Amino acid sequence: AIVSAHSGSRLSSPAVLRAMSSSAGPTPPYTTLAVSRPAPAVTHVEIHRPDKRNAMNKAFWREMVECFSEISEDQDCRAVVVSGAGKTFTAGIDIVDLAGEVLQPRGDDTARISYNIRKTITHFQESFSAIERCPKPVLVAIHGACVGGGVDLITACDIRLCTQDAWFQVKEVDIGLAADVGTLQRLPKVIGSRSLVNELALTARKMYADEAKSSGLVSRVFQHKAALMAGALEMAEEIAGRSPVAVQGTKINLLYSRDHSVEEGLQFMAAWNMSMLQTADLMKSAQASMEKKSPRTVAFAKL
Repeated sequence: AIVSAHSGSRLSSPAVLRAMSSSAGPTPPYTTLAVSRPAPAVTHVEIHRPDKRNAMNKAFWREMVECFSEISEDQDCRAVVVSGAGKTFTAGIDIVDLAGEVLQPRGDDTARISYNIRKTITHFQESFSAIERCPKPVLVAIHGACVGGGVDLITACDIRLCTQDAWFQVKEVDIGLAADVGTLQRLPKVIGSRSLVNELALTARKMYADEAKSSGLVSRVFQHKAALMAGALEMAEEIAGRSPVAVQGTKINLLYSRDHSVEEGLQFMAAWNMSMLQTADLMKSAQASMEKKSPRTVAFAKL
C-alpha cells in the first residue's frame, strides 16, 4: 500500500517534506517501513523504527524483499528514495532480535547447522540485492549514523546522498564476524580504493561525511536532513521525468558493465538497444529537445 502525499506542490515544499516524515508509523502491511508517494512516479521508502534507531529486526529483512519486489512491478513508480525516520539512518542489525537465529542456529549436526546458517545469510543478502535488482533507480538519503547493515544497504543503492552530520561504519569486525550481506562485495566497486576499503572493514573506524564525499561513497552532502530530503526528492523527480525505457535500461546496463569486461558490456548494450531503440520515447524526447523543452514535459507511457 502506497500513501500519496502529492497535491501539485513542488517537491521541496514544506508540506511535501513533512508528509515524507511519517509520524503515523509504518504503512500496513509493513511493520518496519513507511511507504508513500510524495510526488508523481516517486516512491519513498522510510525505515521506520525510530525508537530502536531503525535497527534491522527479523521483520525488516523480510519486508525489504516484499517492498522492493512490489516496487519493481509498479508501473506508476519510476524512481525511489530510501531514508530513515528519527535521529539516525540506521544502527544496523538488531542483535537482540536476531540473536536466536545467529547465535543458536537449528540443526542436528554440523552439516545441518551449517546449511541452516547459510540459508539465513542468503535470505539476509536478498534483502539488499532486491534493491540492486529493482530496475527503478534507488536514491538513498543518509543522516546521522549508518552502521553495519546500513552500509550493506546503501552500497546496493544507485545514488547516495548524506547530511553533514552523517557517519559510516563497517562495524562487523567489532562484533566478531566478517560483513556478509554485501559490503565486502559492493563497497570496493563503489569507492574504488581497495586500501581504504580494507582499512574501513578491518578497523571498523568511522568515516564522516567529508571523507565519504571525497572517496566517492556519496555524491552530495547537505547541511541538514530537511535539505537532504528536498535534494533527494528533486533529483528523484528529475529521474522520474525521463523516459522509463531510457532510465531503466541505463541502470541495468551500468550494473551489467560493473561486473563484466568492457567488451562484454558493449555486446550486452548492443543486444539491449537493438530492441529498446524502437521505442516511441526516443522520438518524443528528441522532439522535446529540439523545441528546447524539458523531457519532464513529455508524457511517456508506463513501463
